[in-house]
Amino acid sequence: MDENKSGNNLENKSITQEIKKEEKKLFRNFNYDKSYKWMFFIPFVILLVSLIYLGIFYAKTGDIIYKDVSLSGGTSITINGEVEQSQIEAPLKEKFPDVSFTSLEDITTRRQIALIVESSASPEELTSELEKILGYNLDKENSSTEFTGASLGNDFYTQLIRALIISFFLMTIVIFILFRTFIPSTAVIFAIFADIVMPLALIDALGIKVSAAGIAAFLMLIGYSVDTDILLTSRALKSKEGSLNSRIFRAFKTGSLMTFTALAAVLPAFFIVTGLPDSFRQIFLILALGLFGDLINTWLTNASIIKWYCMRKGIQ
Repeated sequence: MDENKSGNNLENKSITQEIKKEEKKLFRNFNYDKSYKWMFFIPFVILLVSLIYLGIFYAKTGDIIYKDVSLSGGTSITINGEVEQSQIEAPLKEKFPDVSFTSLEDITTRRQIALIVESSASPEELTSELEKILGYNLDKENSSTEFTGASLGNDFYTQLIRALIISFFLMTIVIFILFRTFIPSTAVIFAIFADIVMPLALIDALGIKVSAAGIAAFLMLIGYSVDTDILLTSRALKSKEGSLNSRIFRAFKTGSLMTFTALAAVLPAFFIVTGLPDSFRQIFLILALGLFGDLINTWLTNASIIKWYCMRKGIQ
């Protein structure tokens, strides 16, 4: 019996030494045990600033985003061919201050194939003014016109926001069922909430008008964000391989690879492929901003909370 005990002790010491060697190799000169507490405050401060900005933005505008015509109602006219935006922008803005422009280009030649003009004005008003500036009539052959009524756009916007809230609520239920512990589950939900709020504040600060596709991008962001948070929490709480620090680091390597792979897909599409519709580019932009936010919210905020929770519960 004594021989077995001494053998087990030697084996445990050997495992402990291997774990320590592994941690030194993983973290090198970085002391994660001392640093994880203050690392939490970096994304927390960014989130706080984002919430304050959104509060000020809502007080000024009465909403949390700038809405394009698909959500606020208005007219969208697509003029086919090469159209000089500078030729029509100044005179149109004098009469329609909220007018906006989107140029569509051929993917291969980068040649302009159309110009989209959007405004809250009626189709008749916007078409008449464009015809005066361009010097020719707009018909079905050289243009297309779409109109969304204000009440219809507002109803659509309300439904999309409702879908976003329901999705977040259902995701919260699934997280609590999955982990069945309050603090780890709350940490995951907090990180995902921050992944939505941070890009939303930045989109508003840039003055970008959000379309229905943009709201859909925030829905997609919930799915992207929850993957890395579940990976981290599951590895830290349920896995028994290696020390807590090494499990967190392994989750970081896998999760960050997932995130950078997604970024490698959306960033080239946004910056290089200029012929895509504006709604597609907006999806890519929001996803990219959210994924960058996910890197700090998962691996600083969530990881710090999980580390603190495990230390408190004696999970090593």
